[in-house]
Amino acid sequence: MIPDISVALAWLKVNSQTLNGICRGVEREALRINVNGRLAKTSHPKILGSSLTHKWITTDFAESLLEFITPIDNNIDSMLTTLRDIHRYVSRRLGNERLWPMSMPCCIDNPRLIKIAQYGNSNIGKMKTLYRKGLKNRYSELMQVIAGVHYNFSFPIKFWQSYKDIRDDTSGKEVISAGYLQLIRNYYRFGWIIPYLFGASPGMSTSFFIGKAIDLPFKKKGSEFVYLPYATSLRLSDLGYINQTQSQLNITFNHLEEYIRGLKEALNTPSIKYDRFVGKQDGHYLQLNNNVLQIENELYAPIRPKRAMKDNESLCEALIRGGIEYVEVRALDVNPFSPVGVDEEQILFLDLFLIWCTLATSPEIRKEELILMRSNWDRVVLEGRRPGLMLRVNSGGKEESLKTLGKLLLIDLMRLAEILDKNNGNTNYKKVGNNLIDRFDNPSFTLSGRFLEQLKEHGFENLGLILSNHYHRTLCDESLELLNQSKLDTESLNSWHKQRDLERKDYLIFDEFLESYNNKQKN
Repeated sequence: MIPDISVALAWLKVNSQTLNGICRGVEREALRINVNGRLAKTSHPKILGSSLTHKWITTDFAESLLEFITPIDNNIDSMLTTLRDIHRYVSRRLGNERLWPMSMPCCIDNPRLIKIAQYGNSNIGKMKTLYRKGLKNRYSELMQVIAGVHYNFSFPIKFWQSYKDIRDDTSGKEVISAGYLQLIRNYYRFGWIIPYLFGASPGMSTSFFIGKAIDLPFKKKGSEFVYLPYATSLRLSDLGYINQTQSQLNITFNHLEEYIRGLKEALNTPSIKYDRFVGKQDGHYLQLNNNVLQIENELYAPIRPKRAMKDNESLCEALIRGGIEYVEVRALDVNPFSPVGVDEEQILFLDLFLIWCTLATSPEIRKEELILMRSNWDRVVLEGRRPGLMLRVNSGGKEESLKTLGKLLLIDLMRLAEILDKNNGNTNYKKVGNNLIDRFDNPSFTLSGRFLEQLKEHGFENLGLILSNHYHRTLCDESLELLNQSKLDTESLNSWHKQRDLERKDYLIFDEFLESYNNKQKN
């Protein structure tokens, strides 16, 4: 059931100012499409700068899959305005192309037309491209062009100092890491509420099934669109990023040392499944290595502990050096009703939920409970809006309805909202709670429910075109607010200079660079 946070709330009521200075950031992915709603075959536009070194505009898996990254910000309004400025700037430079407004990709008749992202001739650039080639060979191109929104969140140091009574840097690193792991464990227990409320991928193009055997009771709407009647986020199902192979990894979130050990084991354990990609084909490598994970970022999880990395440092090395600095929330689908893929209501809710996850008691997760948690997530992403859907609350088989659990959790979040609103001098957080609580009585009000009705009315491809054209016009007509054109133009130009500097400074041939990288992973 829902843990009692009364004691923690009583403390926070007196110390609410410790939450002033929460750091946030958004990463939004979006496919470029042509005027017909099909995947753009063009390379990443040079006018946008180098995708290797640009601070705010890059690519993810494919040349056509843009990624927009906001700087760290303490203010939600300015963060979302910055994100919108980046979208405005890019939209004006896309010519006849548009941004696809959904998580599940547009119609792609031939996956081989998806061009893997290119990052220039530096060794680090070649490595980034090779990593993506490995992803293609392991999981398919189509899976890799599913888009999402990532939310980066961290507490100010004064929160940890007050809440956990940190006295020195050494103990502080360990205590803060333990606090973030407490957040993550509760996120795994109760994070299904995110796809329930904000999942936005209940259906997809029939082209997504090319070469796949699917054992799910899909319904068909016309010839180009299939859906599950009660699904919330097919992106988070086995069709998307949460896949069966990685669900077997022995990675826990009870202690930082255990997490790093499990991650490093996956990074150093050869996979029989990926042995077929060992070596070169026609003089080119097919993956970085044949281990279960090529690099840490290949771990597809709904949330990940992170730390900013120094030059030539891996994530594991950064976590060992400084502990967990922030969490990356990865369960958000692209919001098709927002020109920038996410809105203020979602950010405010995530703030509430992540703070609650940190304050609530969070026992260590046993293997049996982890299986239970994954089962709950699976139920919600595939049939979250089904009337009377039950979720498991303990390993003994006890179940409770999603509706009951969701409302209890949201009521608890509203208690937290009162404290935050009083501290901020407004009612923003409470309004979010009031807006969302009806969605447990009326699943059709959820993002997936509303979006599915639009899909049924207009069709998958047609709705994608309607929204993408509307958002394109809207963004192009708006003025930049925080990131002016000169600043964005300068960053694009400077990014090319940075890429060329990297290419000039390389002194190893790529084979030697790759060997050195893989040897370093073994330490």
